[in-house]
Amino acid sequence: MNTEERIKAQWDLVDTIGRTYEKQGFGMIPGRVLGFLTVMDKEQFTFEEIVEALQISKSSASNAIRILEARNQIEYITVPCDRKRYFHVRIQDKFALIDEHQIMLRKSRDLFHAMLEVKEDKKSPVAIFLKDVENLLTVFLDRFDELKAEFMSKQ
Repeated sequence: MNTEERIKAQWDLVDTIGRTYEKQGFGMIPGRVLGFLTVMDKEQFTFEEIVEALQISKSSASNAIRILEARNQIEYITVPCDRKRYFHVRIQDKFALIDEHQIMLRKSRDLFHAMLEVKEDKKSPVAIFLKDVENLLTVFLDRFDELKAEFMSKQ
């Protein structure tokens, strides 16, 4: 892949991440900002560079940055004698994202369990579906720690 193709692929991915975040309810702009900070070759950008590159308003950029900082997905550094903030992706423990999904899956499993508990007919098609999903989520959750250990043993 030549440089021009790679840069186009990077920008396509920035837009894809934006759409993905929008579908998850976090908004397209925070997704595009995160995508931009993640996939571009440069490791950190000023607020002005983000606004200019993504062609978004300052208020949109500011709101997006606040959201991403609150989610611990980005952070900034400052340089002595420079008032600018340089934003970059916050590097987390490699399991942080997986742990977050594990928590969400546990909450979903508990919700399916609660729905099943209030069903009168535990043999109805919906009740059977709820129980099957609860069981499937339990299997996934039981394997998380095992899979983490397996991954670490291969490092």
